[in-house]
Amino acid sequence: MTSTDHPTVAPRKRRSWLVFLPLLLFAALTGLFLLRLFAGDASRLPSALVGRQVPAFALPGVQGLPRADGFSDADLRQGHVTVLNVFASWCVPCREEHPVLTRIADNAALKDQGVRLVGLAYKDAPDNVRTFLGKLGNPYATIGADEKGRTAIDLGVYGVPETFVIKGDGTVAYRFVGPISEADVAKTLLPEIEKAGR
Repeated sequence: MTSTDHPTVAPRKRRSWLVFLPLLLFAALTGLFLLRLFAGDASRLPSALVGRQVPAFALPGVQGLPRADGFSDADLRQGHVTVLNVFASWCVPCREEHPVLTRIADNAALKDQGVRLVGLAYKDAPDNVRTFLGKLGNPYATIGADEKGRTAIDLGVYGVPETFVIKGDGTVAYRFVGPISEADVAKTLLPEIEKAGR
């Protein structure tokens, strides 16, 4: 081996290690992502608004849709519990939870307590909202169109669907992130509605 062979050996070793650097970085990022993904129940994400008044807002209705006249923060201070569901026609989990929302809206005991289910159509075109609810049914007492997403941002919404339980005085009592299942209704939502009504 001559002295001229040595300079070519060291760069090859360095180069072969550098080939694995992107793979190592990818593995580290994937591990971090999985750790955060399975770190806990997404529905338990903290909300700065729980225990506070809903922010001021006034949402117009969805054009051409019956029972979608819009609502404001003042409508959430009428002395009865309101369940506010943030949804969108383009949201696949919103389709999954829709039958559950229909059963909540049809619940006779909740109706007797004056509980209302209202919808906030998040960053959605009126035509799409009409088509979505035309196919699946409209469980909402009213719907507000939040086409720019400003009200959802003020509510601290991370994504759709999200559901808020709001006391009769406009105080946010509870926030549920993600699609609601029948088990969630029985285990979490109904008890939270009952607490909010006290």
